[in-house]
Amino acid sequence: MQFYDVVKNRKSIKKFKNAPICAEKLTRMINAAMMAPSWKNSSGYKFILVDEKKQLEEISKAIVNKDNSAAQSILDAPMTAVIVADPNASGEVENKEFYLVDSAIAMEHFILAATNEGYGTCWIAAINEDIIKKALSIPQNYKVVAMTPIGEVAESKEHYDKKDVSDLVFSNTWDNSYVENTK
Repeated sequence: MQFYDVVKNRKSIKKFKNAPICAEKLTRMINAAMMAPSWKNSSGYKFILVDEKKQLEEISKAIVNKDNSAAQSILDAPMTAVIVADPNASGEVENKEFYLVDSAIAMEHFILAATNEGYGTCWIAAINEDIIKKALSIPQNYKVVAMTPIGEVAESKEHYDKKDVSDLVFSNTWDNSYVENTK
């Protein structure tokens, strides 16, 4: 797939087929995540790939939202990737904790690679961190940043409409909306 096709095809998927993840594809997804930039190349994040039913059941209980769809997606997908980070292994500038940025970039690399490999994912970050730490034996100095189920897509879903660039992108100053070149 071409890069822009990958970006266009990435959607938040919550329904998965009961099929294992191909080891070669998983390796490429992991390697894509490992190529992500991080604070001074420190890579203070770690991935935990969860495919055991007991752990999937436990981490599904950690999801904090108003419906059950995200928790059910963890139970239905053959695997969930959990990204954790050590805040002390990254920088902080003016109260900006870069472990969150580092982790987000690595997870996005992983998610885009999964899309390229034909898998669906769904970024989940509304979680009870303590439940996940206990279920996966994560050391206390690490923070659970996010997780995503991974699997073959079992739903047809359209991408959200493209956001209005003129509302979100500016040229040089806040009051000067960027105008797209449509040629």
